[in-house]
Amino acid sequence: MRAIRTSLLVCGVALLTALGACTSVGQDHHHGMTQRIEGATVASGGPRYAVDATWPRPLPNSWILGQVAGIATSSDGTIWMIHRPLSLTEDENGSKLVPKRSKCCSAAPPVLQFDRQGKLLKSWGGKGDGFDWPANEHGIYVDPKGDVWIGGNATTDHMLIKFTADGKYLMQIGKPGQSKGSNAPDQLGRPAHMELDAAANELYVADGYGNRRVIVFDAATGAYKRHWGAYGNRPDDAKIADYNPQSPQFANPVHCVRITRDNLVYVCDRMNNRIQVFRKSGEFVRQFVYEPDTRGSGSVWDLVPSEDPSQRYLLVADGTNNEVRITLRETGEVIGSFGRPGRQAGDFHWVHNIAVDAQGSVYTSEVDTGKRAQRFVRVLP
Repeated sequence: MRAIRTSLLVCGVALLTALGACTSVGQDHHHGMTQRIEGATVASGGPRYAVDATWPRPLPNSWILGQVAGIATSSDGTIWMIHRPLSLTEDENGSKLVPKRSKCCSAAPPVLQFDRQGKLLKSWGGKGDGFDWPANEHGIYVDPKGDVWIGGNATTDHMLIKFTADGKYLMQIGKPGQSKGSNAPDQLGRPAHMELDAAANELYVADGYGNRRVIVFDAATGAYKRHWGAYGNRPDDAKIADYNPQSPQFANPVHCVRITRDNLVYVCDRMNNRIQVFRKSGEFVRQFVYEPDTRGSGSVWDLVPSEDPSQRYLLVADGTNNEVRITLRETGEVIGSFGRPGRQAGDFHWVHNIAVDAQGSVYTSEVDTGKRAQRFVRVLP
């Protein structure tokens, strides 16, 4: 039997007619469940989403997540996340205290892989031989070959590490210790995010919490290729004010880098409330500014293009205003959003990273005391 859904609008009908931007709560009479549906305005025809409060499934072994500092999808349809075991409080980690404080819980391994239904498939990570596991995990990316890249943003974390999907160490770029600044070719500065240009086999890095640049490496050898700062210029580490969308330099952190199918590179300049767009050479193309009055940790934390062939939309995670902004990729126009500050399913507290799968479902991760991942299923018109 096909489910029949009725909708109760949480704002006035007249406003919905004018703007098409209201949140709706849909009743699925076949399953007796309600859905919270948010997203682009109806008039725009853009994507809308329903939070899936059952994703992911409960973890085994009384495991619990700390701050989820990265989330990614892979070409095989699975979802990966990296979290920070050391961010658990004593109360959360009670079963591992000596003496025990409680019968539950303990930290899950830092790297976890899930299927689309939220079932845990594998987990691994932590200190090992031949590589330097970060002191504070930050960022995860699965390349087209299925290899997993991770980073860290502690004050000593100046490296990226590549593993197989089973956690076998493959390569490290950079090393812990001291940063050498934003123009050093052989050392990173608390890198935040990474993405592979498969055609050129080049790894692009948002570098980072310490440096103020995008840097590109040969993904096979780790050899330096090129780097640039804001507007494609040479970066400068001189102290500058935050919250300036016209700043000649990136602020810290340079928090994300994404490559679209039309060979553009999108960079999150978080504390300057802007996205800058480049060609792969580093040539500046344009910038988009969002919520320019935002202070705190800025308004552009991560972004991901939509799953359609032309990647018409950008989904922009904002961990200060705690929403995911839906924009037209070509113009930067905001056509809607989903989420709000809070603790309920579909709310956010410090939404940190975002990913999308081939079916259009969106996955988000939260840090600070959020400590969770969520799934939002695309709702067809």
